[in-house]
Amino acid sequence: MFKLSKKVEYALLSLQYLALRDGELATAKEISEQLNISFEFLSKTLQTLMKSGLIRSQQGIRGGYVLARGPDAISISHVVAALDSSPRIVECVNDTDKDDCRRAEDCTIKHPMLVIQKKIEAIFDSTTISELSQPKLLTIANPSPGN
Repeated sequence: MFKLSKKVEYALLSLQYLALRDGELATAKEISEQLNISFEFLSKTLQTLMKSGLIRSQQGIRGGYVLARGPDAISISHVVAALDSSPRIVECVNDTDKDDCRRAEDCTIKHPMLVIQKKIEAIFDSTTISELSQPKLLTIANPSPGN
């Protein structure tokens, strides 16, 4: 099953949380408590997001984290690139021409999987933290029963 790592999931939740704060600083402790995420794990994730330029930190008693740019300028792809290697729908769909699959000669699904992989990447490239922070999008993603 195609699945994002917990690091990416928690990073997206954290960035969404910061986006909804509209420029107000939030501490790692606050974010971990509000999102029910391990403080230690979240702290490491926030450090990685900071090193990648997606968030900024302010030290001191009134310190915390804030988005480094607008939520409409941060895509899911940016987050995935900062924290993980790109998730692949199947192992043979990679960024190189090297094909280690023993079935490469006979494979009939590599090209269709590559097409699906490119579609997923396009969605990740075009979906921003701003969109993840809009209730309307969340409603569409989780339609109520009977719709």
